[in-house]
Amino acid sequence: MIQDYLTTNLNKANYELIDGGKRFYAEVKGLRGVWAIGKTLEECRLNLMTTIEGWLILRSKRNLPI
Repeated sequence: MIQDYLTTNLNKANYELIDGGKRFYAEVKGLRGVWAIGKTLEECRLNLMTTIEGWLILRSKRNLPI
């Protein structure tokens, strides 16, 4: 269930090159405050997955809707 949520949101993410093409930036518009940066697309996706996991944990601890 959690893996499906992560995969779904990783697939919804918007990715773009920043800093003159040196880094990738990603965000999930449906998840407020969820974004990540990485030197490669793979690193950016990994960082984004970690961010989504943290977002889920924080929302759960605070009894906020997911």
